[in-house]
Amino acid sequence: MIDIHRSKIVSSIFSDITDPRSPRNSQHLLLELIIITICAVICGAKGWEDIETFAKEREDRLRRYLTLPYGIPCHDTFRRVFSRINPEYLEKILQGA
Repeated sequence: MIDIHRSKIVSSIFSDITDPRSPRNSQHLLLELIIITICAVICGAKGWEDIETFAKEREDRLRRYLTLPYGIPCHDTFRRVFSRINPEYLEKILQGA
């Protein structure tokens, strides 16, 4: 099994993204939100509700790789977090620039 949090590749790709939330308001880990979102979009998710549905339908599988200490985030959590991350910056990271 892959420990996604210890994976140097995954950690290094997203290490420059600053979590826009205050620590006391952050139940879900930013890296896990990003990973779930990327997987869901690759599998055809078109919006935040689709991402939540994707994750809920695959929760057992996702728990093999992610800690998900508070379960699957709701679509509003995905929306709030990603609305505070600069999309151009995230795109550059994903393109390897």
